[in-house]
Amino acid sequence: MANLYCTATDTGKGFFTYKDRKDFYLSGYGQVWVVGDNSKGSAWINRVNGTLKTKPEAQAIVDERTDVLLAAWEALPEEKKDSSNPNQYDWKPKKSILP
Repeated sequence: MANLYCTATDTGKGFFTYKDRKDFYLSGYGQVWVVGDNSKGSAWINRVNGTLKTKPEAQAIVDERTDVLLAAWEALPEEKKDSSNPNQYDWKPKKSILP
C-alpha cells in the first residue's frame, strides 16, 4: 500500500471522522500523519491544511520529537521511573518507524 506523509495539527472533534478511517488508511504520530494514497486521503490532507512531506522528512520529525520526549524521561529521578508503581512515569518513549 502506498502512503502519503504530512504534518497537520489535530484540531479536535471532526479532525478525522469514522468515515475518514473507513475511506483510507490513517495513522498519527504526533503532528505527522500517514495517509493512504488515494483521492479521499488526498482530500483529507487538503481539508486539514496538511503539509506534504517525504517519508524521510516525516520520519525525521517523528525521531526528533521522540528524542525530546526520551531526554525528558531520562532526566526524571529514578524513583519516578519505577514501573512497579502505576502512578509514576513508567512510560519510556520508543522510536516509531513509519510504515
